[in-house]
Amino acid sequence: MELGLGIDTGGTYTDAALVELGTGKVIAKAKALTTRNDLSIGIAGSLRNLGDVPLKDVKLVSLSSTLATNSVVEGKGCRVALIIAGDAYNGSVPVDHIIQVQGGHTIRGVPNCPIDLQAVEEYVAGIADQVDAIAISTFFSVRNPEHEIALKRMITSKWDLPVVCGHELSTQLGFQERTLTAILNAKLIPIMAELIQSVKKVLEEDGIKAPLMIVKGDGSLMGEQLAKERPVETILSGPAASLIGARNLTGENDAVVVDVGGTTTDIGVLRGGRPRLDPEGAIIGGWRTRVRAADISTSGIGGDSRVVVVNGQIMLGTLRVMPLCIASSQYPRVLERLRKLKDVKQTPQATHIALESILQADEFFIFSRMVKGYEPSENERALIDLIRTEPKTLYEISEATGVHPYSYNVRKLEELGVITRIGFTPTDALHASGEYVEYDREAPLLSAEYRAGLCGMDVQRFCAEVKEAVIQKIAREIVYRLIYEDCGKTVHCDVCSSMIDKMVSQLPGIDFSVDMRLHRKIIGIGAPIGAYLPSVAQRLHTELLMPENSDVGNAVGAITGSIMESVEVLIKPKPGLGVMEDPPCTMHSMDEMREFETMSEAAAYAKSWGENKVRRNAVTAGADEIEVLVENHRMMGQIGKSWGDGLTLEVHVKVTAVGKPRMFFEVEHGSDEYD
Repeated sequence: MELGLGIDTGGTYTDAALVELGTGKVIAKAKALTTRNDLSIGIAGSLRNLGDVPLKDVKLVSLSSTLATNSVVEGKGCRVALIIAGDAYNGSVPVDHIIQVQGGHTIRGVPNCPIDLQAVEEYVAGIADQVDAIAISTFFSVRNPEHEIALKRMITSKWDLPVVCGHELSTQLGFQERTLTAILNAKLIPIMAELIQSVKKVLEEDGIKAPLMIVKGDGSLMGEQLAKERPVETILSGPAASLIGARNLTGENDAVVVDVGGTTTDIGVLRGGRPRLDPEGAIIGGWRTRVRAADISTSGIGGDSRVVVVNGQIMLGTLRVMPLCIASSQYPRVLERLRKLKDVKQTPQATHIALESILQADEFFIFSRMVKGYEPSENERALIDLIRTEPKTLYEISEATGVHPYSYNVRKLEELGVITRIGFTPTDALHASGEYVEYDREAPLLSAEYRAGLCGMDVQRFCAEVKEAVIQKIAREIVYRLIYEDCGKTVHCDVCSSMIDKMVSQLPGIDFSVDMRLHRKIIGIGAPIGAYLPSVAQRLHTELLMPENSDVGNAVGAITGSIMESVEVLIKPKPGLGVMEDPPCTMHSMDEMREFETMSEAAAYAKSWGENKVRRNAVTAGADEIEVLVENHRMMGQIGKSWGDGLTLEVHVKVTAVGKPRMFFEVEHGSDEYD
């Protein structure tokens, strides 16, 4: 029996799924808490929780991870030097060193001037021991990559440093976006290498000898070597894996996939069995990149979202906290303190304070780690010392230090990862109501009793109100996602928002009610979907699919994906000759710019070059049983009826190789085809 192991490291949980590769049947599954400071610990925990299973029979391992996305958002990464030519960099992502030299091309691929190799050589000689990687981006390198290729060849011949070129990562126009993508890729190289090394160590300890694949942001797979070279392509890896998992668990080719996790809810659309991709490239941390990735809407609502009570009103925050039901199992003091909640008097809260800054009497803080380069203030040091070994509320810390609770900037310390907040969450509400109990129930029940009293409710109604808030939030986000799919707009007027609110809440207006009917099914992925999505689907008048093993759908998606490598070639007629039937033209590829006497010759060359390129890339990525697809898209323009069919503006040739990952047996006893 050939087994595959899928692993997904989410924001809260690390999932593992052992799958029979021939049938797609899930043999075993498990979860463990994600350990953000060292992902390998959570991965090892999830494998241990699989129980007594034949891990030595695993022939393939595939990993989807939030590591790249989180690293970009948190500004982590190695020291990078940037070399640019032909235009200035806007500095959206800081680099450690930067030089701008003469070079670059016009939109037709004609050099502005020769590239200044000597200046770059002198520059790199001075900073080579101060950086971990180098990013190169030249103006219009997608039209002619010769300057980037020359710079990379010179640097790698003299220094042992990773070098990343913009044209290697994207064929799309956009100098700033391409430069940004190259920088992020360079920053992520050592981070991804460390993750892969850690995962392989865990696999070795469990006796697993199998190729390791990584899920890309478009849902396809790539081998560990390519992942080390192009780690930026793993951005949005986790959400993409959930889409692939949904497809494989249900067989549905067209559906809305809703992945409810601990930290976020991700919403994407399957079209023709593949994730819909963002045509402009993924947006991460507010920056537009040129990374091919699934077009996903991510909302800060999940099982571990913070629930806040403000003057008797229940509100959901986007902040992720450690649920009380989990914390009380790790820290006995949490339960001890919650038993004294009945003696705590809640004072009126100022409504002008931001929701994330409002304090709750039943929230705790625990020390996580010190951050390199950050020097805590005297007050912050006192706070850290008090919570270094056991959690305390901010009110307790205030009593011990004499500092007012609101004088501590706990949000900054949370964002840096120095401290972790423990608080009431939707998961706690399910525990308190008895609807879903996996961890300790007493702690969330005590907190729910206290909060219900603040709202003038009993516990069951309070928990039901929390659950209702989650249902409405998810339904609203689905509607917003599908409006964007339909018209491409993200801004909604007051009238639109009012109607959507009436629809998701099912509360009537004075004279009318609002209903919406989805044309597509909803596929639910994630452990808590049974609590929320049935009501969401009912309000949207559509069918809900909650497949077996949906709780580890991301891990299933990780191991059931395919390898896919694509290249695109642009062919443009010579200026003024587009009206000819087969005009002279210029071909622009990621390897070169080349002139041809006819467009048919260029198209034939592009097809041959593209097929060889993607086949080699797919083999390097670890693919077997490779199929190559070629698409031609001709853009035409009209200049008058007397000119017949019009003129050719440009031809896009896209070549894609698709294959299944090569398994352990084939790697060990492979044929010369893969040498």
